[in-house]
Parts: sequence; C-alpha cells; structure tokens
Amino acid sequence: MDSGKQKEQFNVAYVRAIAAQAGFNPSQLDVDDDSVDLELSGRGFCGRVRNPKLQFQLKSTSRDCVSGSVIRYPLSRKNYDDLRGDNLICPRYLAVLLVPEEPTEWVQHHPEHMSLHNACFYVSLRDLPDTANTSTVTVSVPLSQRLTTEALKDLMMLASYSESER
Repeated sequence: MDSGKQKEQFNVAYVRAIAAQAGFNPSQLDVDDDSVDLELSGRGFCGRVRNPKLQFQLKSTSRDCVSGSVIRYPLSRKNYDDLRGDNLICPRYLAVLLVPEEPTEWVQHHPEHMSLHNACFYVSLRDLPDTANTSTVTVSVPLSQRLTTEALKDLMMLASYSESER
C-alpha cells in the first residue's frame, strides 16, 4: 500500500477509536463525492435534534506543515467548497492527523496495551469565504482544536441544537 493510503487508513482508525470511546456510531459512505470520509451519529443528546450527526473530511500530514500555532494544510478547492457554507444538514469538519513520516512510529505495542502517538486537529470551514484559487486553498487548522473524545462529545452536543440555539 502506498504511504498516502496508509495515512488515510490510519486516520480513519484513529477517529473511529475516539468515536468508539465517545459511544458514537461511525459510518462511511460508499462513494466519497461530497468530501465526507466519515460520519458519526450520536444518541441521547438533550438538544432539539434527537440523533445528531457530524461529518468529517480526513487528511493526514507530517509535522512540516505546522507553523506556529496552526497546521497550514493545502486543501483541494473541491474539498474547500464542499466543507464550507451554512446550508448543510449536519456540521462538517476538516480533521488533520499529524503523523511521523515513518509508519513504524505511528503505533507502539506494549505488554499490556497499544498506544497511538499522534494527534488529530479539527476546524470548521463553514464561515470561510469563496476563493479565487483554482486548485488548492491553504487552511489554518488551530493546534488548540485537538480532536479528542471530549471534543467529539462537545461537537455532537452543539450539533444537537438548532442554528438559533448555538
């Protein structure tokens, strides 16, 4: 498998692992023509929406994209346009997983457990403007927005409220 596909599969596994810990039901669309790699469904939230959903476009990169307090990620114009706007049925996020170049450093095995030594960060492109760029748009993903189990729960709680209640 080429390194790009390895990174893609590892990112899906990473987000699925924290989604499992949060108690969310993950699903993948058979065809990715709308820039959604993974959808998470939640139950038991107290907002207006009974079973909220979150959608993610997953990307992986090495640490050389980190600049100060952000990841400067070159996103395709198609993905940029698909992820922005306020006319979507559920919130969409770009999730960027930082991984070392060497896959042997992604997972460490111990006698009693396995550990993932990477970090994933997210950003909403919802309110970003249109762009004149034709091929890519560099998106700033704040390092302060780490995708953790608690962050997923918070995002799902926000998704359970109507637009006027957020």
